[in-house]
Amino acid sequence: ATALKVAAAGGIPLLVARRAGELDEVRAEIVAAGGRASTYPCDLTDDDAVRKTVEQMLTEHDGIEMLVNNAGRSIRRSVRLSYDRMHDFERAMAINYFGAVRLILALLPQMTERKFGHIVNVSSIGVQGIAPRFAAYVASKAALDYFSRIVATETHGEGVTFTTVHMPLVRTPMIRPTKMYEAFPTKSPEQAADMIMDALVKRPKHIGTPAGQLIGLTYALAPDVVDAFAYQAYRVFPDSKAAGGSGKLAIGKREAQLTKAAASVAKLVRGFHW
Repeated sequence: ATALKVAAAGGIPLLVARRAGELDEVRAEIVAAGGRASTYPCDLTDDDAVRKTVEQMLTEHDGIEMLVNNAGRSIRRSVRLSYDRMHDFERAMAINYFGAVRLILALLPQMTERKFGHIVNVSSIGVQGIAPRFAAYVASKAALDYFSRIVATETHGEGVTFTTVHMPLVRTPMIRPTKMYEAFPTKSPEQAADMIMDALVKRPKHIGTPAGQLIGLTYALAPDVVDAFAYQAYRVFPDSKAAGGSGKLAIGKREAQLTKAAASVAKLVRGFHW
């Protein structure tokens, strides 16, 4: 959705992802609408592949002014189900953190040389406060948040800026394994793309939601209160069957696919990962 909006605004999106077929579909949609786009299939976990891809892009285009790091691997699983799953944490870091850092490091030299560049990192609302069962995912996003915060101080005088988008839950195939999300309030891909477009056009330090800002402030002032609330939510919302859990909500001795209590919690903190 973001690539379509960029093309509609007159930009030329350079699409980078692992699956060539999906890239071609997006490019075809952009071209059909009268826009331009190029595709670059690439495994972002491979150093050589990223280096060669960036070299190819810079050869084929005058320069790259903006980068959106939107690739991601979401893992929703309790720590108690992760004791023998160190690979979950490694996989999350490989794409969410190291993959993004590879692209940033590869593109920064030409951005600083041109004295202009803007990098948008799509992070998670979970980084702002609470996200039980998302330890692997949120930690990888938090790492990129702080990497960018530090690098932004070093490129401040060279025209390269960063925006972090603390994205709430978006209805994409990534959340499909967690069936209970079907009843949760979420952002549409188009709404998420609007947030990213704001980041590209306005170039603020941060873009988020009121709910994320509220929970972040509350955690800063009263972390124990937030932990207690998050623990109750952790008890209500189950691990999915795909993650090794029951897939059923459990409150006390009762089990149901969705309860009024669980739905109320989801609506109270709209867009959070549960």
